[in-house]
This record gives sequence, structure tokens and C-alpha cells, in this order.
Amino acid sequence: MKGSTFHQLVVFRTIVEEGSIRGAARKLEVAPPSASHALKQLEAHIGLPLFTRSTRRIELTEAGKLLHEQVSGAISTLDFALESVQDLNTSPSGKVSITLPRFAFDFFLRPIYAEFCARYPDIQLEISVSDKSVDIISEGHDMGIRFGDRIDPGMVARQLTAPMREALFVSESYIERYGVPKTPDDLKDHKLIQYRYIASNQLAPLLLQSQGQAASVQMPLALIVNDTDVMVDAARKGLGIGRIVTPLVAEDFKRGSLTPVLEANWYPYPSLFVYFMQNSQKARRVRVLIDFLVEKGAALFSTIP
Repeated sequence: MKGSTFHQLVVFRTIVEEGSIRGAARKLEVAPPSASHALKQLEAHIGLPLFTRSTRRIELTEAGKLLHEQVSGAISTLDFALESVQDLNTSPSGKVSITLPRFAFDFFLRPIYAEFCARYPDIQLEISVSDKSVDIISEGHDMGIRFGDRIDPGMVARQLTAPMREALFVSESYIERYGVPKTPDDLKDHKLIQYRYIASNQLAPLLLQSQGQAASVQMPLALIVNDTDVMVDAARKGLGIGRIVTPLVAEDFKRGSLTPVLEANWYPYPSLFVYFMQNSQKARRVRVLIDFLVEKGAALFSTIP
């Protein structure tokens, strides 16, 4: 690949990431006309427009989308290779970006990220909390956290926690008014605090385990929330039966502010894993965060109720 073409591809990818030519120029520390010229040269070389432009925004064409999918991983691999050599004489530094769902931030990352920042003061940590399924390459993240180790080709996953379950729970005030369900069939006479996914706007199905089989359960609803803190708060106030992965309510169970119900039927979830590009751990700023997360996962969450 010619050096000029590689530069044009880097400019192109940065325009996609920043959403504008001016933003890309600012990130690359070049003049906006230089970034615009590089894009025009790349489009002339390919023979197709890569963006549609208006006075308000710039959007990828079909050719642009395809090119971005094809080159993003390759450019990142080259960046990581160069960075790994530069790291030999420096302490870990630069920006490292991680994306993860709200519940994973609340119970896993929230207690430990300040320690990471203190341990590596030259690293700028960027945390993106999102419940949607994220393509870390196209969205510019170095790594993500999610359930399970099913990953795309070219990715690596490392386990962070033990498997967990989705707990059902109620407050003492709820028990005084409505009693406790003894079997899954009793749930028809109770009310659920339901969860709605922010990204998809879909209600999360309530799944229970019985004799090794999972079954979807329908219940009357007390209210619908899209935040885990609100879920727990509503359950504490006795509005209905709450549902959330076990680590987020373990302390409530210990204190007695919430009571687990139908524990034998709680639905199992796989472990949390951190996933990242295969070559990204060559960069020390990325590698030290991965190692830190694995270290803390082993120490704090070797067993999860």
C-alpha cells in the first residue's frame, strides 16, 4: 500500500469516527483543507463517492460503509503494532476506551475504575455505558464487556466473573401486603417491575428455570423501568417483584432490605467477559486495562451468589 493511500484511509476512518471533516482534522492535527483534499483523492482513486454531504451533516454511502468495514480493523492492527514498539521506552499512556452495559458498570467497574486511574495516571480512560450491542471497531472502542465468550472472528475474550443468575426479590412491605409466591404458577397473582432495554425499546422477557428447562413467564406489571437503580429502588418501596442479576442485590439480601423469592427457579446467565481485537493488547495502554480487569474480576468475583 502506498504511503499516500494509507494516509487517505486514516483520514477517511477518522472522518467516520468524528462525524465531520473538521473534527477529523482537529483529531489528526492537520488543517481542514488538508483532510478534505485527502478524502477527495481517495474518492478519485476509488472512483466512487464515500460520503453524501449536506450543509448539516455527512453520511457514508454504501461504498463508504463497505470500505469502512474492510479497513478499520486493518488500520487498527497497524496502529497497535507501531504503538507496541513505541511503548518499549515509555510508561503506559494515551486514551483507552471501554463500552459496557449499565449493570456491568454498576457492580463490576464502578468499584474499581478509580483505582485504575490512580495506578496509571498517564492513561485517559473513557467509559461508554450502553445497553446496545456494540461493534467496538466501528465505534472506536478498544474493548467491551458483555455476557458470554461468543465473539466475532479476529476478537479475543477473557473471563472476568463467575456465572450468575437473575434474581427475583421483594421488600418486607410487599410481603405484608401480597405474601410470597411459592411456585412459578403463583406469579400470576403478583405484579412484576418490568425492565425495558434502552437500545431496542423491547421489554426483557422474564425467564425461569424449571427441571433444567427455561420457560418464559407472563405476569401483571406494576411498572416499567429502563434503569437498574430504579428497578432496585422500586422493589425496596414495595411496588412489585424486582428482577436483576444477583450481584446488584447481594448487599440488599445480606442487610435484609430485600428478600429473594423462587430462588430455585432463577435463570442462569454466563460469566462476564472482556472482549477486544486480537492485536490490540500489543499496545500497553490497552493491555494494562485488560490485565487490571481480569485481576479484579478474579479477586472480587471469584464466586457470585
